[in-house]
Amino acid sequence: MNKAVFYHAGCPVCVSAEQQFAVALDPARYQVEVVHLGEQKNRVAEAEAAGVKSVPALVVGGAPFHINFGAALADLR
Repeated sequence: MNKAVFYHAGCPVCVSAEQQFAVALDPARYQVEVVHLGEQKNRVAEAEAAGVKSVPALVVGGAPFHINFGAALADLR
């Protein structure tokens, strides 16, 4: 099973993106983890290492996909 991580900050743009993208992945093919970086600041470095520059972002197969723009990752530190 492939792993996907959806990083967000809880803003309206992020919540909308989660409803549109993170839950739309086929659960038979993807294990999706949702990470709220506003609440889990200890995972900001992990997101950065995965190539995330802004949230919301979905990392699938090691590739970050930036969705719209809610907040820069630097603003979440």
